[in-house]
Amino acid sequence: MSIVIVFLWNKESVPVQEKTAAVKEEPSAETTKLKAEPEKVNKVTKTAITISAAGDFTIGSDLGYGYQGSFVEEATKNGLSHFVKGLNNIFIEDDFSMVNLETPLTDATVAADKQFRFKGAPSYAGILEMAGIESVNIANNHTFDYLQKGYDDTIATLENYKIGYFGDPHKYIATVKAIKIGVLGYKGWNDTAELREKVQKDIADLRDQGAQIVIVHYHWGIEREYVPLASQQTLAKYTIDSGADLILGHHPHVVQGIEEYKGKLIVYSLGNFMFGGNRNPSDKDTFVFQQTFYLEDGVLTDEKAIKVVPFSISSVTHRNDYQPTLLTGAEAERVKNKIIEASNKINGLDWLVYEINDTVSN
Repeated sequence: MSIVIVFLWNKESVPVQEKTAAVKEEPSAETTKLKAEPEKVNKVTKTAITISAAGDFTIGSDLGYGYQGSFVEEATKNGLSHFVKGLNNIFIEDDFSMVNLETPLTDATVAADKQFRFKGAPSYAGILEMAGIESVNIANNHTFDYLQKGYDDTIATLENYKIGYFGDPHKYIATVKAIKIGVLGYKGWNDTAELREKVQKDIADLRDQGAQIVIVHYHWGIEREYVPLASQQTLAKYTIDSGADLILGHHPHVVQGIEEYKGKLIVYSLGNFMFGGNRNPSDKDTFVFQQTFYLEDGVLTDEKAIKVVPFSISSVTHRNDYQPTLLTGAEAERVKNKIIEASNKINGLDWLVYEINDTVSN
């Protein structure tokens, strides 16, 4: 296992030699043969791929919330570029990015009979495009808030914007630097035999299609709980045993810890990120998880490097302006320590040895 740790915080003059004529000697037959047949060296092709992942993107609102202070009002008054101003190009400068899209992108008017029913205009997919997000999970509890029409409209919109999507039953394979990355998504409310069987088959299917890296998203857990359920932990570990290289979780609306298992990482909850579901949530802390995978001749190695990049879901503290903002200095350290403490509760601090610690300072 390779470990990557980064800590941030004369040429001598060569005497001129006199050039003298030399007697030219005829090369021997053996020397001539060696020059004609240079030794063959097999070069290893090394590839590094950095992925970024963030949590819930609720890029819309519940009509019951009203207009004032809503995501829709911000979009109308300030334009879609408002929502990406604080991202610091984090999804643009990576190689591949993923988030949890928790909003149907639709003009449908008939909603499901449930408490929270979110939707955003199809044009809001432009936010994902401007942010540099290549793919989204759609296996969550809001995908069908506007029934089948809302779902179908969302798929059509994502395809129109050339944004990849995944989530049972959809599988996604992206080719990045000639490397195939396969991505799956599930609602993981319980660790059941039925779900396990499906996950195992889907991972095998991606491998059969040539995926060299497999990433699995789970929408799971309990809202506002900072510690994952036992069922989340057992399901995540089974998924790694079945061939996954990284597990990413969302749904609790708060951050949870990170754990290493058999050299693979489990991020239990990425929290909210661009969250139109609440005008002023009490916990605005979030982060972007980044991992760099290293491959040799197309084969994934044990080497890895990660970054935990602290954000706030809002650029202001007194309300939610739906503009995720990179944190710096003491605030960044506070959120980072919060994730470390959450990891410690599940004995999950092993991941720290892989971290590139370059948190931005003021």
